[in-house]
Amino acid sequence: MKVLLDACVGGGVRAALVQAGHEAVWAGDWKEDPGDEAMLAQAHREGRVLVTLDKDFGELAIVRRKEHGGIVRLVNLSSSEQSGACAAVLARYAADLERGAIVTVERSRVRVRPPESPPG
Repeated sequence: MKVLLDACVGGGVRAALVQAGHEAVWAGDWKEDPGDEAMLAQAHREGRVLVTLDKDFGELAIVRRKEHGGIVRLVNLSSSEQSGACAAVLARYAADLERGAIVTVERSRVRVRPPESPPG
């Protein structure tokens, strides 16, 4: 699976995802932060699932109806927990994410918000 890791996600997550067979790009390597909207648009253009700690991406996707290729939000996980949680979610919810789901990951639960149907 192709993944774009937000800069706020621990840099070690990329190595774990690559080891698990994913193609991962970490925004922390970029010279500057393009902003949430541009990052979400780039992930969508490149067919990448966006992984973040930031709830603003969900607002962009749900409230402002910005296109995306799936979002994983990690909530209150330490840097050491992020790698395993992210790899597990990408494996288990790959089909949902490919359809544009938003998956919220906490220590004690995972919530999957399926993609909304286009208006019309």
